[in-house]
Amino acid sequence: MGTSQEVGERVAASAAAPKFRLSRYQWLTLISAFLGWMFDSMDLNLFTLVLVPSVSQLMHTTDAAEISKIGSYIIAGKLLTWGIGGVLFGVAADRLGRSRVMAWTILIYATFTLLSAFSQTWSQLAVAQALAGFGIGGEWAAGAALVAESWPERHRARAMQIMQMAFAFGFLAAALDNLLLGSLGWRWVLGMGAAPALVTILIRFFVPEPQRWVKVRASVDAEPAMQTFVAIFAPGLRRKTIVGVLVASAAMLGCWGGLTFLPSWIHQLSVMASDHRDVGSTVSYAFILMMIGATLGYLTLIWMLDALGRRMSYFIFSVGSLAISLVLFMTVHDIGRVLWLMPLYGYFVIGAFGTFAAYLPELFPTRVRATGQGFCWNMARALTSIGPIAGNVVVAKFGSFPAASAAVSLLFIVGMVSIWLGPETKGVPLDD
Repeated sequence: MGTSQEVGERVAASAAAPKFRLSRYQWLTLISAFLGWMFDSMDLNLFTLVLVPSVSQLMHTTDAAEISKIGSYIIAGKLLTWGIGGVLFGVAADRLGRSRVMAWTILIYATFTLLSAFSQTWSQLAVAQALAGFGIGGEWAAGAALVAESWPERHRARAMQIMQMAFAFGFLAAALDNLLLGSLGWRWVLGMGAAPALVTILIRFFVPEPQRWVKVRASVDAEPAMQTFVAIFAPGLRRKTIVGVLVASAAMLGCWGGLTFLPSWIHQLSVMASDHRDVGSTVSYAFILMMIGATLGYLTLIWMLDALGRRMSYFIFSVGSLAISLVLFMTVHDIGRVLWLMPLYGYFVIGAFGTFAAYLPELFPTRVRATGQGFCWNMARALTSIGPIAGNVVVAKFGSFPAASAAVSLLFIVGMVSIWLGPETKGVPLDD
């Protein structure tokens, strides 16, 4: 038994120890950002899953080449508006508020995904999907800034990984939507894209702006809108912005090389093996397995980001992404093995995006945080917009779908080098 003095010292030490009890508001910010990003991912991927039946019906053709060409135009337009929307709404989130802009973006992508279901021509479908892209691109920047500024430093990386994990859940939701409603027609599948509109009610009435943003709002309001954007290229932030764009672009372009050609490759392998299973279902199963792996990757990063740091975590996942991509696309020649490797592919290639949820918001001060992280993330996304159109050229250059994917995966090396040019942000308080 200790003396009364020792007991008193322990009580005093306990009382002085910092408490990290999370508030209701902090949980609400995470829940709303999680739901927003999950439905963002769902609406983003719904069209990819119904591309063939929707374009085929609207074009009145079954010609695979024509369907692929028109589909690539629609996807390219959507990716381009995703990039533009991310930058524009990033600036808006710094000036008008994280919660407010996040609610707007969710309402935009939900509305236009729903309107896509009523398209009567492929051009109407293209316009509706492109307009949805503006909202899809803008949601992440606002949501990530909201969580980063609301959660304490000790728990920030964990909270950001939970939010990022929503992307995998959204992809799973899209795949399940297609499996359950696909037999009713592509319009029913896209119609489910209206569901996210309900999240705006939660955000609008229960999630006020973070105090960190409110405190700096006056100085931001005093600046012209263009000045908010130009600020991320000022001497103190220029290097961070460039590094952010490079590491995000390497990961996204390397990922694009696999995901773009995967459905066509699976179809090709099915024909070669005289496999009579439904190709659409096989693709859905492949993506479900991939997202299960991605979820495990995000869970790993909850520990890794704080234990090893942001830069080392990104580097390890980039090395793993390159390795699994080369193994998958250079050594596998049957559908069974493709499906077996999908979880590992998703773990590294999709899981790597979890590093951005923690790293990009920490690179920029509060007054330009959404602008900076939105620019880095969505400039990378805008670069991938050339992918659907350039895809056929890349395949022709390298001779096959897997060879093209393997070649594009070499871009992961750019990220491995670039990440060391930026600062380590682990344990560094957010700058206002």
